[in-house]
Amino acid sequence: MSYDLMVFDPKAAPTTRAGFMDWYRQQTKWSEDHHYDDPAVSTPELRAWFLDIIPHYPMMNGPYASEDDSSKVTDYSIGRSVIYAGFAWSEAAPARELTFRLAQQHRIGFFDVSVGNGGVWIPTADGPYTCIHGQGAQQPDRKWWEFWKRP
Repeated sequence: MSYDLMVFDPKAAPTTRAGFMDWYRQQTKWSEDHHYDDPAVSTPELRAWFLDIIPHYPMMNGPYASEDDSSKVTDYSIGRSVIYAGFAWSEAAPARELTFRLAQQHRIGFFDVSVGNGGVWIPTADGPYTCIHGQGAQQPDRKWWEFWKRP
């Protein structure tokens, strides 16, 4: 098992929870007509995010594959509108922090896949990054780990 996060093109994803989850399920069927290990198929913003994260969490397979065998090696699946990352559970907290920060920096969406009712975050037209649904949408002042930790 892995700790899974997804970044995505916010222009491609529906904004309602039901619509987003249907879109997410379609994206993760991995049915696009390309290999899912090359960032060249993605948007410029997603590629930039990917190139910024792989020095910290090297790619397991594909043209950017690393010889590293540490717990930081990550399984990425790269689509036209999404990049899905499977991190080691031991890296969950730092990987989530970096993924989230870089998503904000590159103005792309963020989905906390491994958290029940995971939050979906997108940049807004006027600048702020906001949780549009899922955990975090109702209480934006709470830290992500307060949702992640289950009683």
